[in-house]
Amino acid sequence: MKTHPDLLVLGAEQIVTCAPPGDLDRPLAGKAQGDAGVIERAAVAVADGLILAVGPADEVMRDYPPLEGHTRVIHADGRIVVPGFVDAHTHLVYAGSRHREHAMRLAGAKYLDILAAGGGILSTVRATRAASLEELTEIARRRLDLMLLHGTTAAEAKSGYGLDIDTELRQIQAAFNASSASPVQVVSTFMGAHAVPPEFRAEGAEAYIDYVCEEVLPHIAAQGIARFCDVFCEKGVFTVDQSRQVLLAGRRRGLIPKVHADELAPSGGAELAAEVEAISAEHLAAASPEGIDAMARAGVIAVLLPATMFTLMSDAYADARAMIAGGVPVALATDFNPGTSPTLSMPFVITLACLQMKMTPAEAIVAATRNAACAIGLGSTAGVLAPGRPATFAVLDVEHVDALPFYVGMNPVKQVVVRGELVVDAGALVRRM
Repeated sequence: MKTHPDLLVLGAEQIVTCAPPGDLDRPLAGKAQGDAGVIERAAVAVADGLILAVGPADEVMRDYPPLEGHTRVIHADGRIVVPGFVDAHTHLVYAGSRHREHAMRLAGAKYLDILAAGGGILSTVRATRAASLEELTEIARRRLDLMLLHGTTAAEAKSGYGLDIDTELRQIQAAFNASSASPVQVVSTFMGAHAVPPEFRAEGAEAYIDYVCEEVLPHIAAQGIARFCDVFCEKGVFTVDQSRQVLLAGRRRGLIPKVHADELAPSGGAELAAEVEAISAEHLAAASPEGIDAMARAGVIAVLLPATMFTLMSDAYADARAMIAGGVPVALATDFNPGTSPTLSMPFVITLACLQMKMTPAEAIVAATRNAACAIGLGSTAGVLAPGRPATFAVLDVEHVDALPFYVGMNPVKQVVVRGELVVDAGALVRRM
């Protein structure tokens, strides 16, 4: 007896499975990252929120024919289907706006100049500390809606705009609350070591790091929501030794290390990520060759953030080609934040990755789906289209994988399905979970 699907996707010119033969739970690296598992003129059959089959349309229709009154059909009409995008690095929860800083940058101010003048992270800290849990939750919920409209179905959310116990807990709780009311799955990262807050300026970074490790981290662990611990390892922010202290303290509390590494200058962050066996190192625009080699040996995923360099008007993009050649799995993310990357569009990030970092379209799509999922601990449930996996994907209004980065600044997303449920149709939200 044949199984009748709940949902069929028919008429796709290409389905990008990101599932070439091999262990589907692991990221793709090196030459393998360029194999996006593309199936021509394909279909997807879905039942009970899981993929029954993905393959050539005639084979899928033969094995899983539709049943009138039971099977919903999405007609892709010559478009491509990709796994739901995974945004592996965001600062989802914050209050306030820093649009004036863009004018400062246009006038020549640098990132650390703005920070030293009391702007940057610290201005967002002031606004976020003043916001209630309800306000932060609603802000995050609206942002998740925008993510979904751009095809993102899973994301990481970092704290780090509280820099005190109460606000850090409130940021993490707001991300959890917003995700609970959204189809977008959110994984939380504690990033209390994002900057030194004003009240610690006299005592200095060492005293603040001690406060984070000894006083804040126990509360974060007790809250039980965050999965990762991150630190801004950068000249002028936190040293390698201070960063190591935070990451090891987080690990003792059950939090997996991540590292904001080598964004503005070579700081040893990539090497530290390898040393502490971090799941990922992020930014890496100034990573050293030695750091890249160390990451490859340790299996650290590089989460690259080209929209940040774009907003900062910098040409110092991360060397994706060296990382791929060196065997480092490369992921992509928006780095959505109030000051240096105010975008929620993964399609735009894919375009920048191809135009500015010379990634191929296939490499970039793998980086924005499968590898990004692995970078936030979702490698077994997100980022690929394969039988038995959650039926979470987007139908994009482009005719070929290679065309996705070609259409600059346009949102190609027409439909989004999350665990078998249609949540975006004709480019508009149709339901929240």
